[in-house]
Amino acid sequence: MIQFILGIIILIAGYFLYGKVVDKHFGADDSRETPSTRLKDGVDFMPMSWPRIFLIQLLNIAGLGPIFGAIQGALFGPAAFLWIAFGCIFAGGVHDYFSGMLSLRHDGQSISEIVGIYLGEGARKVMRVFSVILLILVGTVFMTGPANLLTNLKLFGLGSFNIWLIIVLVYYFLATILPIDKLIGKLYSIFGLSLLVMAFGIGGKLVIDGYQVPAFTLTNLHPAGLPIWAILFTTIACGAISGFHATQSPMMARCMTKESYGRRIFYGSMIAEGIIAMIWAAAGMAFFNGIPGLQDALTNGGGAAGVVNTISKGLLGSIGGVLAMLGVVACPITSGDTAFRSARLTIADAIKYEQGPIKNRLILAIPLLGVGFGLTRIDFNIIWRYFAWSNQTLAMIVLWAAAAYLVKNGKSHWITSIPATFMSAVSATYILQAPEGFKLSTTISYPVGAAVAIGALVYFIFKVNGKKTINA
Repeated sequence: MIQFILGIIILIAGYFLYGKVVDKHFGADDSRETPSTRLKDGVDFMPMSWPRIFLIQLLNIAGLGPIFGAIQGALFGPAAFLWIAFGCIFAGGVHDYFSGMLSLRHDGQSISEIVGIYLGEGARKVMRVFSVILLILVGTVFMTGPANLLTNLKLFGLGSFNIWLIIVLVYYFLATILPIDKLIGKLYSIFGLSLLVMAFGIGGKLVIDGYQVPAFTLTNLHPAGLPIWAILFTTIACGAISGFHATQSPMMARCMTKESYGRRIFYGSMIAEGIIAMIWAAAGMAFFNGIPGLQDALTNGGGAAGVVNTISKGLLGSIGGVLAMLGVVACPITSGDTAFRSARLTIADAIKYEQGPIKNRLILAIPLLGVGFGLTRIDFNIIWRYFAWSNQTLAMIVLWAAAAYLVKNGKSHWITSIPATFMSAVSATYILQAPEGFKLSTTISYPVGAAVAIGALVYFIFKVNGKKTINA
């Protein structure tokens, strides 16, 4: 378990050390008035305390990714720990911090508008479509996922997937249209408690009971022989870096009262999500006595949802297992509701459509939820695979936008352009080699992916880096 414990220590140290570096480089300034007070509307712009915002942000971003994705990523062995730890610190935390702080500096605008400001009108138009599609996919995945989990739990005696799906859909509808402090702001304290019980319960029992993970090695342990590069980096997305987070950060930027809270809220919530991913990756490797046992459980034990249920009850008993499962359920539900809410705000920002009147919110929310419900009829695994690639591609674009912001404000861009280059290689390589992509061999996908990444960096340096400095 030493790899697991070291991973947790590295993540916490990363928050206190590298998180401060990122915050200082950006230059948080508490003398600036925030959108929550200047544009307060009682619906989306609403001042809140930073601990409350942190909890909402964590629950917004911690969907099924750091649980299901971490379990699937555990098939690659302890190499997953390296990606979770260093991905969170040097890529995911940076991505989440800049997406939130840039929105804060631009009146809480959606990420598509932020990208347009720094990468141009063409990028803005692409991002508007891209981010809305991603948000609907996320909402669909996180509608289906918790419905499956609740069906397995048979909570309140209900074992029907369709009934749970309707219940989740009704909750999403209310969370999408009501003022942020009426439902999300109130229920998230309950969801947060469930999340903490799950994380500390599972992680604590792994250590106390002396479970062991496979010996550390960089050898690919995946039973199906899938390549670590770049499959691992898209399988474990939300637990290391996720473009979806950039769609959530602007909602919290509209509620912040000080810029100095940014590191705690945005960078801190990414580190917290990394800890959740570390726990479930360790649980997947250790509980089934190694990678072959985990593969068998995934194949014959009801997939990732079945694995989560088995681990929760096996480590914490029937009652503790149910409590842990409720924490697992809270993760996707609290991401799915804000995915549709964020989609509403993204469209509203794009067409300059006032969201104060309830009628205007309904006009956007009803079609969005209708499309999401329709997509639940499609195979969950297909939706998840396309979400994985589009998710990391969005993260790449946001990091390049953050790099452009730094350049235009006379600051070094490497803190964002290095992870942007890395994620460019990940996204390009994955879509070239993936079954849902071009299905090319690694001998082709690897060099082409590297060339795309290097080309993106060269283009950035010679085009964006040469533009006139502006203030923002």
